[in-house]
Amino acid sequence: MKSDRGPKRAALLILVVLLSATLAAQRTTPPADLDQWVARAMQTFGVPGIGLAVVKDDAVVVAKGYGVRKLGEPAPVDSRTLFGIASNTKAFTATALGMLVEERKIEWDAPVVRYLPQFALSDPYVTHELTVRDLLVHRSGLGLGAGDLLWWPASTYNRKEVADRLRYIPLATSFRSAYAYDNVLYLVAGELIEKIGGQSWEDFVQSRILAKVGMTGSNVRHSAAGAGRNVAATHARVDGKVRPIAPFESDNTNPAGGINSSAEDMAKWLRVQLSGGLLADGTRLFSAATARQLTGIVTPIPIGDPPPELPALRMNFHGYALGFDIRDYRGHKVVTHTGGLPGYVSRVAMIPDANVGVVVLTNQESGAAFDSIAFHVIDHYLGAPAFDWIEGYKKVQVRTEANVAAAESRGSAARDASAKPSLAMAKYAGTYRDVWYGDVTIASESGRLVIRFSHTPSLVGDLEPWQHDTFVARWRDRELRADAFVTFALNPDGSIDQVKMRAVSPSTDFSFDFQDLLLNPVR
Repeated sequence: MKSDRGPKRAALLILVVLLSATLAAQRTTPPADLDQWVARAMQTFGVPGIGLAVVKDDAVVVAKGYGVRKLGEPAPVDSRTLFGIASNTKAFTATALGMLVEERKIEWDAPVVRYLPQFALSDPYVTHELTVRDLLVHRSGLGLGAGDLLWWPASTYNRKEVADRLRYIPLATSFRSAYAYDNVLYLVAGELIEKIGGQSWEDFVQSRILAKVGMTGSNVRHSAAGAGRNVAATHARVDGKVRPIAPFESDNTNPAGGINSSAEDMAKWLRVQLSGGLLADGTRLFSAATARQLTGIVTPIPIGDPPPELPALRMNFHGYALGFDIRDYRGHKVVTHTGGLPGYVSRVAMIPDANVGVVVLTNQESGAAFDSIAFHVIDHYLGAPAFDWIEGYKKVQVRTEANVAAAESRGSAARDASAKPSLAMAKYAGTYRDVWYGDVTIASESGRLVIRFSHTPSLVGDLEPWQHDTFVARWRDRELRADAFVTFALNPDGSIDQVKMRAVSPSTDFSFDFQDLLLNPVR
């Protein structure tokens, strides 16, 4: 009698193959409701356009655009529409340094002054000890956003002048004792790449990283944000309404945030990072050893409680690596970063042990939008319980806005409007100098005071009396959203001793580091 085990085995093998193929498809297929989810997030948070990329198991499963490039115009966002990725550029700068380390042209733990003898911070010890690695990990002792007013808003200082003026900024903490995010040391990293790599940061990153990764549609300059046809326009909520705003176009800090890219190109970047440096042709952009350096925590970041509306965000560890933020999520290590510029915010997130990555690019300043999308995608691939991230982030946004309004209201309520300035308006006029920023002028014009930052053309504002010898600088460019208190301290003889500033609203971007200024009269 003939055995039927052969046909049964063949049928079983076919079943196993089909089941494996089905499971593989399930592993790589994006959430079934993705398009509807993105549309809902855009509507909830007022975002005109989004670029989205998802990579799973070395396959690009999503690279597409949603919405429009500019409000009021029909041109759609597609997979090649460019957005400013802002501080997500920092990982490219770190990668460039890693490539120079591999070429034995620099060392991670060698002092910066070995390569840039002119480099200095305000403390000689820190100047001598600060290493190449320290440029990338926010532990120098500089305060949050310190020195950003040298380039933000766009200033007349060039990149080398910004780097040179860092020596005058007082350190906020002792060296390597605390985490405080900065941009200016990435500018120094760009100068180091130019000195050692023999090309400007822009040319090095364009030719040696973007071109090799295949990111042929991307560019490396803030100034290119408004150029070209397929570029997302910048938008923000100004006076309660989302509208187009002017893009940031200064190239001083390209190494900290200058890249413009698309969903299609950022998907290629995700593939290289998730593979530990492998390019599509099997060659390497960087080694596995460099990959470990890029994603290994250097600077611990204190862990707080997540918003009560978003309990899944509770962390067990958190720190900064080389151009990447490292944390855990649902038991998995996450390699991530955000980016923020006027009118552009974005999120890059990768979970190496699940071999999944997501990029969300937006043309409106809503972190709630990009995170509600990113976590929805990540949860899908982790098989996590369903959670309405859009609703959760909406509740956080409402509560945050209420807290900001309450803080501003308390400030107004505490004001003694009857307390008039001590001096006649013209007595406050003059030139004032901060050692690291430079000159700020206050002029009496038609009976009112006007403040001007001499190296920042857009920082022109009218000084309105607040109380006593404190005024409010109302910037004429309302897109800045950064009105500031200006407080004069007087000498016993009634002359002005010094002037300090700080932002009026707690929602002001930290790069307006007015609080770091100490303005003294130029006699």
